[in-house]
This record gives sequence, C-alpha cells and structure tokens, in this order.
Amino acid sequence: MQAIRNYFRPWSSDAKLYDKTAVITGANTGIGKETAIDLAKRGARVIMGCRDMEKADAALKEIIKLSGNQNIISKKLDLADSKSIKEFAQAVNSEEKQVNILINNAGVMVCPYGKTADGFEMQIGVNHMGHFLLTFLLIDLIKRSTPARIINVSSMAHKWGNINLDDINSEKSYDKSKAYSQSKLANVLFTRSLAKKLQGTGVTVYAVHPGVVQTELWRHLSGPQQAAMCLIRPITKTPVQGAQTTIYCSVAPELETETGNCPNGSVTTVPLYCLSSSDCASASCSNVAMDDDMAQRLWDLSCQMLNIMWD
Repeated sequence: MQAIRNYFRPWSSDAKLYDKTAVITGANTGIGKETAIDLAKRGARVIMGCRDMEKADAALKEIIKLSGNQNIISKKLDLADSKSIKEFAQAVNSEEKQVNILINNAGVMVCPYGKTADGFEMQIGVNHMGHFLLTFLLIDLIKRSTPARIINVSSMAHKWGNINLDDINSEKSYDKSKAYSQSKLANVLFTRSLAKKLQGTGVTVYAVHPGVVQTELWRHLSGPQQAAMCLIRPITKTPVQGAQTTIYCSVAPELETETGNCPNGSVTTVPLYCLSSSDCASASCSNVAMDDDMAQRLWDLSCQMLNIMWD
C-alpha cells in the first residue's frame, strides 16, 4: 500500500518561474492543462498551443482563474499540419523575447488509420514529426533564452515499439498500437539526439513517462481495451497526478545543469514516478531507445521528410 501511495504522491516544490516563458502544446486538456495551471501558479508566462481554439479559450479562462496569473495566452497550433506549426512558431519568434521551457505534450493514441496534412501517418505525424518541426523552428529562440529546458512527453509504451524506417507511415500494414509505440519510441530517440546536439548550450532535454493517466487519449481504445482500463482505473492517475513528472522536469532546480543522464552515462532518460519512490526517478529505456545509430537515422529521415536542414 505504501508503494501505491507513493505512486500517487504529488511532487512538491516552492520554486517560482517569474520572468520565464513556457510553451505547452495540447494545453487545453489533460496533463497539458494541469501543467499549464501549475506553471502559471509559479508565475510563468504560459503560451498554450492548441488545435481547438474554442476549448483553448475555455481552458485559458480556467487557468487564469485558478492561478491568478493574467499572463496566459492561447494560439492556434495543429500538429497535424506543418503550415499551422510554422505559423505558430513564426508568431512566437516574432512576439516573444524568450522561451525558457518548451513542453511537447500534445498527442494522439491508437487512433484509426489516417494521415496528416503533410501525408504522415497520424500518430508518427503528430506525436513525433509535428513536435520535431516545432522544436526546430523555436530552437534558436530557446538557445537565446538559456538556461532553458525541452520536455518531450513519451510513454512506457516506447518499450514495445520499433522504428520501421522503410515504412514509417505504416502504409504497408497498420497496427494502431504498434504505430503508437513507434511514435513514443521516436520521442525518446529524438530526445537522445537533441540532448547530444545541445550539450554545452545551456538547454537541457528530457523525455518523460507520466504513467497511466485518465485522459481523452483513451477515446480510441477498443471495447476490450476500454474494459481493461476500467478494471485498472483505481490504480491509474488523474491528469493532476500525471502532470507531476512534466512539472518536475520543467521546474526542479537540481535538473538545471543536467540533461537527463542514465546510470550508464548516456544522455537520454525517461524520468517518471516510480512505485518504489515518492520522487521522480530515472527509468530504464528499451535497448532500441538507447541505440545511437537508430537515433541518428531517425533524425536524418525526419529532416528529409520535413524538408529541413538541422545539423
């Protein structure tokens, strides 16, 4: 029982974020909204990147009310459309003097087969390609805002994933669960490569697994999967509890000079709440997630598919 209580115990810190600016994708619902509320309470300027502006405006009002912070704005961001991503990034780059925290949080899970506006399979397109492009477009501003942090919300599902470089868009065959796991593995591999490329810049990078959280991501689960989730619901996390790992990586002073070192000295980790600890801790990654060659090949393929140059 103590392990279960620790699993749900919130991370606590009185650290403030005055004069800091945070960009959060998918900030109108779930752990994204709870993260926005927490950072707003700490005094940060929060930029909410959201696809549904009606929901975004409602969430914005709620965040302002709960935090007492008026320095919150919402902007249109559809991660399934590179045009929208570029417009969002252009607005941030032209209007903001800094971005100290970028939280790549938004995502889709086990959805029916579909493609983004740019022809990517929806899960790899939104969860990986969209955030890869957004980070690329904001990276110069982030570098000028150091110390700065980038947090990529992944999942323990990355352990069941493989990167199919020859069929990244699942056009030959599609399994929605495998496609989701592939996209979450891509998040970790992206974090691994990005952390290496940013060493010495003052920008630290983290991939996080928030736990099994009760969010709208469950909506595409099959009937048996929905039934299974109902059975384990008592040990799943609320959005508030699920947001704690992201908040920890965004705020914790002790992480300021780190970029997520694993015990073996590599530059990628997946901090999360562990059953054995009341604090965020470093979790093990799959062997594929630790593969530098695969990380670089995915990086190169992503740049090619997005038609960008990012050394």
